[in-house]
Amino acid sequence: MTENAAAGSARKAAPSRTKPPEVRLDELMGAAQALFLEKGVEATTISEITEAAGVAKGTFYVYFPSKQEMLAALGQRYAREFVEQLERAVEACAEDDWVGRLRAWILANVATYLRTYRVHDIVFTHPHHHAREGHTENLVVRQLQGILGAGAAAGAWRVDNPRMMALLIYAGVHCATDDAIL
Repeated sequence: MTENAAAGSARKAAPSRTKPPEVRLDELMGAAQALFLEKGVEATTISEITEAAGVAKGTFYVYFPSKQEMLAALGQRYAREFVEQLERAVEACAEDDWVGRLRAWILANVATYLRTYRVHDIVFTHPHHHAREGHTENLVVRQLQGILGAGAAAGAWRVDNPRMMALLIYAGVHCATDDAIL
């Protein structure tokens, strides 16, 4: 085999260095989250994020117009993953065990929040997050409202206003867990 043929064969056998966009996005977000936890949002630069993710700086801008937009995306990812944790806990209960499902939701909420509150505090208590609706219009409240409404429809309890009850339980769980963190 000639040297050129061997080099060509090696090029063909080498794995592609191009990653799928969703993998690259996850790596960027993971690098940013780790740096935000370590240094804080303001102290972290886009250059540091791209260096930690092993990509060119321009790659950041393919996915995000700014660090604030990335922070918002991290918040959406956090909320989605948080709700998935709660959903798994609820789905582990019998379909007709409404008290068990509510209890599982509350326990999973506390456990997940205690495990992830540092990320929560970065993505939800940063100066960009001041809207009141952030506390009342979110995936977690909607999920709990669904459990309460379905339980009421099944006759497990009487709840005249599932949304208000969901807000009260959500606020209580959030406040109690914050107190435990303190």
